[in-house]
Amino acid sequence: MLELAILGFLYDERLHGYDLRKRIAALTGHVRPIADGTLYPLLKRIEAAGLLTRELQPGQVAAPRHMLSLTSAGRKALLDRLREPDELFITDENRWFTLLAFLRHLDDPAAQAAVLQRRLDFLTQPASFFWDGERPLRAADFDDPFRQGLFTIATATTRSELKWLRETMATLNQVS
Repeated sequence: MLELAILGFLYDERLHGYDLRKRIAALTGHVRPIADGTLYPLLKRIEAAGLLTRELQPGQVAAPRHMLSLTSAGRKALLDRLREPDELFITDENRWFTLLAFLRHLDDPAAQAAVLQRRLDFLTQPASFFWDGERPLRAADFDDPFRQGLFTIATATTRSELKWLRETMATLNQVS
């Protein structure tokens, strides 16, 4: 998830590590705060893989800054990950949101629609947080107001997302 966010933000523009960290925190920080001890070693691994470059730029007030840019291999890596995301990016809501933040970089509406179709397929399968054998339990199956709240919120969120997915896919299918 973090690597996808790095590639996605750098696809847009060159960034200093601190600015990149702030953008990632704004996107995912409420779920997974990002520590320098996580970000900077990952940036070095991505650079070693040839997906980004680092250029020293004189600082305006302070020390020189390292500006990060995607290489053509980094741009291709992002587009490949967007086109064929791992299953967790379809099923895990936090990863899904990260994927959605950058899906616009795929210039092919049919490829975008294919990714949305995978999410739609996932959301329309029988699901529950709790099961009674093979039967998914629903909010009405509980006297517990907290579990009822869990189901109520999840159901409303899923309905909204399904509506958005169907509308967006219809638009993308008209374009392609």
